[in-house]
Amino acid sequence: MQSEYSLWWRRPEEELLPTLEELGIGFVPFSPLGRGFLTGTIDEKTTFVSSDFRNIVPRFTPDARKANQAIVDVLRTIADKKRATPAQIALAWLLTQKPWMVPIPGTTKLARLEENIGAAAIRLTCDSLREIETAASQITIQGARYPEALEKRTGL
Repeated sequence: MQSEYSLWWRRPEEELLPTLEELGIGFVPFSPLGRGFLTGTIDEKTTFVSSDFRNIVPRFTPDARKANQAIVDVLRTIADKKRATPAQIALAWLLTQKPWMVPIPGTTKLARLEENIGAAAIRLTCDSLREIETAASQITIQGARYPEALEKRTGL
């Protein structure tokens, strides 16, 4: 099964992931880096080319990006301790969720591919996972993940 899943889109945890686990079905999360936001390279001042899909996504308005920076700050804090990047911590978090979960971060750059692969070598401690979970539970992500018409088509 393939669906969006990341630290800023966790709805699959409600019904989808338990069902997949019960049925023994693997899961391939797409957009595990929140369309690039969880990499820590996007902030409220970032501009996107006119054809970039993120221009129509409510979660990517400047105000939403500013508000959502809190989750990136948590990733960056842990990344600094691990000598990693926020992207690697976000991917390492996903890799700890279930052994039958294989995220597919998209990239067009070799350096980003190598960075993403590096996430597999990162071992998050129980303390790091607890820090991520505690912080994530206190952060309300601002902005819808899709414009309303597109969200209705997702089925989630």
